[in-house]
Amino acid sequence: MFLDGRSTCSTASPARLLLLILAGLLLCLCPSITARAQSQELTLQFAPSGTAIDFTLGDILHTIHGSFKLKRGDVEYNLGTAAVSGALVVDTTSGQSGNRSRDRKMHREILESGRYPEIIFRPDRVDGKVAPAGPSTVQVHGIFSLHGADHELTMPIRVQVFQDHWIADTHFTVPYVKWGLKNPSTFVLRVSESVEIDVHATGQRPLASGGAH
Repeated sequence: MFLDGRSTCSTASPARLLLLILAGLLLCLCPSITARAQSQELTLQFAPSGTAIDFTLGDILHTIHGSFKLKRGDVEYNLGTAAVSGALVVDTTSGQSGNRSRDRKMHREILESGRYPEIIFRPDRVDGKVAPAGPSTVQVHGIFSLHGADHELTMPIRVQVFQDHWIADTHFTVPYVKWGLKNPSTFVLRVSESVEIDVHATGQRPLASGGAH
């Protein structure tokens, strides 16, 4: 009991009051901190100079190696929700295997590059989690547009995230004959009905805040 009539609240020490105020501020800030963490994104900007796209096609006598060039590419991955969006666009006309007559046939009869000048992959789902730093291996599902038709495709991707750059690698198979493209095999030359694709890419400044867009 207080003889002078002062309440218990008025006798609280300044230190205790400060702690109560700080606790209240933290409770108010927690939702915004969580929202900021969930909105942080990995922004992967692909450049032709930093992207290598190689293909391998087997036949009875030997293995054919070649490459394509990237036109452009941007992929955004939300670290909180695992949502992914963007597109990678490949220049179909850039395909080459080191043999002019074979490449001419590939572009005229198989890929029809003049009619379908782009190959596009649009990611729409990531199975697994991409870490904001260090290596991660995930399965990326998306739509692969080739020769005027869309096909579902899932590819394994190993991505390494650093403070100032990122590295991504993948290997996947394209069953081009099953997808409706012409089989280039002849009576003498028999080639595989699927082509193996390897992609190595690197870029800069992968981390961005969702509020910066």
